[in-house]
Amino acid sequence: MDFGLSDEERAIRDTARDFIAREVMPLEQELLRRERAHQPGLDRAQLRELQLKARTFGFWGLATPQRYGGMELPAVVQSLIWTEIGRMFVPFRFGGEADNILFHATDEQKQEFLLPTIEGERISCFAITEPGAGSDAANIRFSARRDGDDWILNGEKTFITGGNDADFAIVNAVTDPERGTRHGGATAFLVDRAMGWRSEFIPTMGEGGPASLVFDDVRVPKRNILGEIGQGFALGVERIGKGRYTIPSHAVGIAERALRMAIEYADTRETFGAKIGTNQAIQWMIADSETELEAARWLILRAAWTVDAGLDPRHASSMAKLYGAGMVNRVVDRVLQLHGGMGYTRELPIERWYRQVRLYRIFEGTDEMQRLIIARDLLRGYTKLGGHLA
Repeated sequence: MDFGLSDEERAIRDTARDFIAREVMPLEQELLRRERAHQPGLDRAQLRELQLKARTFGFWGLATPQRYGGMELPAVVQSLIWTEIGRMFVPFRFGGEADNILFHATDEQKQEFLLPTIEGERISCFAITEPGAGSDAANIRFSARRDGDDWILNGEKTFITGGNDADFAIVNAVTDPERGTRHGGATAFLVDRAMGWRSEFIPTMGEGGPASLVFDDVRVPKRNILGEIGQGFALGVERIGKGRYTIPSHAVGIAERALRMAIEYADTRETFGAKIGTNQAIQWMIADSETELEAARWLILRAAWTVDAGLDPRHASSMAKLYGAGMVNRVVDRVLQLHGGMGYTRELPIERWYRQVRLYRIFEGTDEMQRLIIARDLLRGYTKLGGHLA
C-alpha cells in the first residue's frame, strides 16, 4: 500500500503552493489591516486579477472538464490544492469553476449561464435552504406554479452563499406538492437577478455574509428549467455532495498553518524563565493537534480516492466532513489558547479563523446530518465496517 504522492501529483501541488506563496500570501497583512479598520477586504476586481494571473500558470477550472477549458483534475489532486488554499486567509480560489450541476444544462443554457460562469463573467449562487428547511432539504416550501409557458416563483431562500453578488441563482422550487420533494416534486430553475428577485445581506460572526433571496411573483420561462422537471432534489443532493471532501480539505490547510504558528510561538515565547514549549500542557496541545490533523488528512484523501476509484463516496465523504470540521475547530481553539491574549486580538489571523471555521460544522451538511448518514449506512447495511478493505 503506497501512501506517497506520484511525481505528477506532487508537481501540481507544489506549483499551486508556489503561486499562493508568491502572489496571494503577501496580501494577508493588508487584508488584516483593512478588517481592523472595518473596511472591506479585497474587492472582486483584485481577486479576479489573481485568478487571471493563476491562469497563466495553467491553474484554471480544477474540476472543470477539459472540453470547457478546465484541468479536470482527479479528486485527490483537487483535495491537495484545496489544502494549499486553506493555508492562507485571503478569500481566494482558482478561477474557471462553475456549480457542478450546471453541466446538466442544455446547449442554450450553457451559452447563457455555464460558459460565462467558467470565464468569470457571471457569478452564480445555489439556493435550496429556506427559513424552514435547512438540514431537511426535502421540506422546502418555495413554490413554482405553471402559467402558460412560464413558471411563477414565490418564496424566500436563506443563508445563500454568494447570494449578495450573484448575477443568477440556481433555485430549487416545489413544482408538484402532491408528489413530495424527494419523489419528483421539486425542480431547479436558472433565474437571472434581472427577472426580479432581490437579495438581503445576513450579518454573521464571520467575515462577509450570506444572503436571503426574496422572490415575489418572479416569472421564469420554461427554457430556464435546469435538467428535467422533478429532478430538483436529485440535483440538489449532487450539488451539496461536492463539498463533502473539499470543505475539510480546506480545513486541513487552516489547521496546518495555525499549528505551525503555535509551534513557532512555543519555541520563542518565554514565561518564568523558560520557553512555553517546555511545558507539558503546551506539548500536549501540539501533540493532540498534530494527531487529529493527520487523522483528518487521511480520512479526507480516502474520500477523494473513492471518487477517483468510481466508488460511492457518500459514506467516506460524510466521515471526512464530520471529522475534518471538528478537527479544525479544536486545533484553532488550542492555538488561540496557546497564544493567550495575543491570539484573541486582530493583530493575528487566529481569531479570524476561530470565527470562520465554526461555520464548517454547519454548512454543506451539519455534524448531526453527517452522523445520521454514517449511522444509517451501517445500520441498514449500505456499507461495512472497514469500508473497501472489509
